[in-house]
Amino acid sequence: MNTLFKNVPLIIIDVQKFFLQPHWGKRNNPDAERNMLRLLEGWRNSQRPVIFIQHISPTPPETWSVRERELREFQVGFEPLPHEYVVTKTVNSSFIDTNLEALLRELAAQNVVIVGLTTNHCVETTTRMAGNMGFSPFLVSDATATFDRIGPDGRLYKAQDIHNMTMVNLHEEFATIVTTEDVLLAL
Repeated sequence: MNTLFKNVPLIIIDVQKFFLQPHWGKRNNPDAERNMLRLLEGWRNSQRPVIFIQHISPTPPETWSVRERELREFQVGFEPLPHEYVVTKTVNSSFIDTNLEALLRELAAQNVVIVGLTTNHCVETTTRMAGNMGFSPFLVSDATATFDRIGPDGRLYKAQDIHNMTMVNLHEEFATIVTTEDVLLAL
């Protein structure tokens, strides 16, 4: 695995303050951000490329309140360094109407490591597209998290079950599922 991560970009999806709001409900994996920060430190220490994805709603910035601006900011510890990349998106895929694909091609990325929020939304969609575009993603299962959801049947689905099913759906077809320890040992 060592050679797979040599110049592989770490893609950190939507680790923004709005996901800290209580209205999202119960969440799985309280250690997701800690694991993401461990990976970020490893990437920075080894001078590998880091790409932050930031979700910005399509409403015009001049209409945002001070509170909306604050919630769009990255969580503490996830502030990009000047030489790191920031890709903004307005939908759940980090590839739609962004320069992410061009950036990955410029970096000659054959593989990508993906972490972030939330597992079954932007992380899953970006991972699927990365796989379909030929980037061979590694999705770090313990460096992503999601929230409980109500299904169309009115039933409550637990965040951990949703998370697990996303890993099952992506495993071996769209991505290689790994853990933080797997990746750090390979660095």
